[in-house]
Amino acid sequence: MLPKPHRVSLVFYVSDIVRTESFYQDVLGIHLSREGGADPFWLSGSLEGLDIIFFQMEGKRGNTPALVFELADGGIDDIVAELSEKGVTIVTPVEEAPGGWSADFVDPDGFGMGLWQPEDKPRSMK
Repeated sequence: MLPKPHRVSLVFYVSDIVRTESFYQDVLGIHLSREGGADPFWLSGSLEGLDIIFFQMEGKRGNTPALVFELADGGIDDIVAELSEKGVTIVTPVEEAPGGWSADFVDPDGFGMGLWQPEDKPRSMK
């Protein structure tokens, strides 16, 4: 059985991170923090328990926004392997991500979803 995710984040890929920061903070009044690990930086914020994250990169319809499940205890390699064994389409295998490791997959309707775990947690629990 797959472990229950710890938290979920809504991730947006945007063409201009500075413009996005200005819009969400100055227009909508949502506080965003600049984070390191991406060029030039990435943004994070929280709304009533829902984390929102913005990366500057090409976004195409269907791959953004994405739902990303945080694996607080790690084990991303095991979970991706189990998802694959269950017939889930893995779009991006486990790879380095800002502050940790990530992988992407699609649900039965083709909606993109992701997994992310902190870099200080084990990739495998076996």
